[in-house]
Amino acid sequence: MSKPSKKTVTKYSKSNMSSKEYQSFAKTQEPPRTVLKNCVMAFLIGGAICTLGQGVTELYMYFFKMTSEEASNPTVATLILVSVILTSLGVYDKFAQVAGAGSAVPVTGFANSMASAAIEHRSEGFVLGVGANMFKLAGSVIVFGTVAAFFVGIAYIVLGIGGH
Repeated sequence: MSKPSKKTVTKYSKSNMSSKEYQSFAKTQEPPRTVLKNCVMAFLIGGAICTLGQGVTELYMYFFKMTSEEASNPTVATLILVSVILTSLGVYDKFAQVAGAGSAVPVTGFANSMASAAIEHRSEGFVLGVGANMFKLAGSVIVFGTVAAFFVGIAYIVLGIGGH
């Protein structure tokens, strides 16, 4: 007995359907979404990443006698470094499939997306490949951060909170 081809498995083909019929058919073929499970996993794993970051901060404070404020920058750098290493080893992407938004929201997710773009386009050269494609993604984040910082600074000046 021969195996049926994909064309004989389904009686539908896009060429003989209207747009609404095709949309309806496509919707029936989608796997069900597990929204609650995804939300719980994102919460737990995002929280675990933040807890790890707090642990790294505590280590910097204990071993290097830093204040909380002084330890914050090396903590972020450490989390970024770990994320980039895991991305380059191909581990972070598998982790992110389970974690969902929990791994995308912290700084580790941004580092992962930057490193992924660099790895993917390295064959095109450092400037036009790595640099250009990394900043396609990072550009919007940098612009938003700069504009937000500008408006927060203006608010501080207007409210008389900041400056001397």
